[in-house]
Amino acid sequence: MKLSHLLCILLFVGFGQSQFCHAQKKIKIEYTGFLTFDEEKYPGAKILTRDDSQQVHIIHGGINMWCDQAIHYGNEDFVEAYGNVVIKQGDTINMTSKYVEYSGISQLAFASGDVILENPDSKISSDTLYFDRLKQQAFYRNGGHVQIDSSGTITSKIGRYYMDAKKYQFVEDVVLKSDSTVVNSNYFDFYDETKHAYLFGPSTITTPESVTYCEKGFYDTETKIGYALKKAKIDYENRTVEGDSLYFDNNTSFASATNNITVTDTLNKSIVRGHYAEVFKEKDSMFITKRALAITVQQKDSIYIHADTLMVTGKPEKRITRAFRNARLFKSDMSAKADSIHSNQETGLTQLINISKFDSNDAFSVKRKPILWNIENQMTGDTIHLKSNPKTEKLDSLIVFDNAFIISKDTLDAGYNQINGKKLIGLFDEDNELYQVDVLRNAQSIYYFRNDENELVGIDKSKSGSIIIFITDREIEEVRKINQIDGDIYPESKYPKNEKLLKGFDWRDDERPRSVEDLFKDDPPLVLPVIKGLEDYVPQEDFVDEDLLERIKKADNAANSKENSKASRNLPKNIKKKGKKEKVYPKSVLDNQE
Repeated sequence: MKLSHLLCILLFVGFGQSQFCHAQKKIKIEYTGFLTFDEEKYPGAKILTRDDSQQVHIIHGGINMWCDQAIHYGNEDFVEAYGNVVIKQGDTINMTSKYVEYSGISQLAFASGDVILENPDSKISSDTLYFDRLKQQAFYRNGGHVQIDSSGTITSKIGRYYMDAKKYQFVEDVVLKSDSTVVNSNYFDFYDETKHAYLFGPSTITTPESVTYCEKGFYDTETKIGYALKKAKIDYENRTVEGDSLYFDNNTSFASATNNITVTDTLNKSIVRGHYAEVFKEKDSMFITKRALAITVQQKDSIYIHADTLMVTGKPEKRITRAFRNARLFKSDMSAKADSIHSNQETGLTQLINISKFDSNDAFSVKRKPILWNIENQMTGDTIHLKSNPKTEKLDSLIVFDNAFIISKDTLDAGYNQINGKKLIGLFDEDNELYQVDVLRNAQSIYYFRNDENELVGIDKSKSGSIIIFITDREIEEVRKINQIDGDIYPESKYPKNEKLLKGFDWRDDERPRSVEDLFKDDPPLVLPVIKGLEDYVPQEDFVDEDLLERIKKADNAANSKENSKASRNLPKNIKKKGKKEKVYPKSVLDNQE
């Protein structure tokens, strides 16, 4: 062994007994290869350097530090470590870097240069990192990268790790990448054990199938299941789901929504609203209830369908809308009511369907028959079909199957014009108005004839094989009877009063929706559930809090002079100069919390 080497070891042993090992709370030098001094450059310090066998080994209160060289200030209980620095805390924390400053008084470590802090489940990488051993917290403020097992990687400008709670808190420009999922947020809490993430402020979750937006949310990075609140929205290609609360499963592309829901189909120009919905993207299906309303947007006149429950299924070009239980339809020149409405986007066929469980002898079945109003005409029957051109979106025709009945009021309210028969066919013009109505098989009619001065000429009552009605400017211009069996025109004074209504007459004008709001007029009162949701965002206290400042102050007081104090020299400038806490957590996220 070289003489110089031996002298260094002997000097170290002597100094070690008096300076390093007199108290358990003081920094202890467990091993050094060489011990030297440089009072001009490092006054009052010992320079510890590794040898060929191993690094300098330093111990303090449960942590072990290794480095290539260390500057140890015994009076200040402070050490500077250089070159391949490693800090270990039991089996839980392993930190490597190029440089570390550590105070045995404040128990705050400052690491810089390719810093990596690892625990069993994650790894933090940053250029600089603070590690408070008393609070068991790590903190970076100039950008960092965290690798979290199967959950992926998280980058942010500010990051904080609570070792006891195994919780991360990320602030500003937060990005999580996992497989094909990317999460962007400005405020992001993550729990290491559960792999649960909590998002606050404007946030997005992007997958190949969808983009979810919210300003408060939860996401399980392992199961790919989450919740979105506050301006919540999910985009599925050509369909967007919005609501007060959204649940989503990205494994199955399923989402459910609660309260104030809007589902927009941009391809088919349709909108569905309600207060509870479920969307199955893989099956191209959706149902919505609680004041459900489907809107088909057209150039001149949108169509509104309301029912207890709406179901939309099929690919965009073959989409089918079904409305169940107390279904109603409204557009400016037409409205309808039925037990169920079935609309096929591809064929342009809309069906108004009766309840099959009621037979014709049941009084209630009359009320539940499908009914259609066009201008001033009321049409009923067992089933009603509306046919439109899918390309031009214009109505083409309507068919009333079985027990067809058309009623309109006489212009001066003297009575009701009525025609019934087995089947009814109506034809629409370019303005979506009826211009011809054919009543087929066993047709009967009661019609109030008036002259050009609108004076009542007589009342026509007849039976025919069929009847053709021609309409101009929304008024009946001609009634043509085919294969008339009998009939006559009576003066009003001689018309039998008990024969003014045909069998099955049922004037239901009070049921007619005359606006979109009327579609809901018979609905029971709506009581929406209270969404408890997620806890509001609560920024943690500043990393450099009063307690840490007090510890740093004690460490600085141990220095020979304020100019030479080392414990506080790498604190953020505003803290060092003003002695105030650093506000690293913006408060804007607290505004308007739900």
